[in-house]
Amino acid sequence: MERFEVDTEQRLSVIDITDRVAERIPPDATGTATVFVEHTTAGVTVNEAESRLLEDFEAALSELVGDSGWKHDQIDDNADSHVRSLLVGPDVTVPVVDGSLRLGRWQSVLFVECDGPRTRSVRVVA
Repeated sequence: MERFEVDTEQRLSVIDITDRVAERIPPDATGTATVFVEHTTAGVTVNEAESRLLEDFEAALSELVGDSGWKHDQIDDNADSHVRSLLVGPDVTVPVVDGSLRLGRWQSVLFVECDGPRTRSVRVVA
């Protein structure tokens, strides 16, 4: 199991972490790699990492889940972050062959920050 950190600069952002995940796959690994985010207000998914599309993802999450009006906000004012990360999920599984991620042509592993800026932990198990 390998771990790395992602530093985020905005409250809501989508960051391509494919290369960082790939670096943690053992050269002789074949099977699957699980990428897991150790936080309840962040997530990970697989999709295209085109810059305008990443902005669209951020806008969609903002539109789907409003910033305020949540009961949990009475505790720590970040319920929107929890709900957004619930939609994304904490993990993805990617095929691995001979130490390489087997993603589709346009697929990337994307980290989704919902409560930044923060330093986040990501685990890779292959």
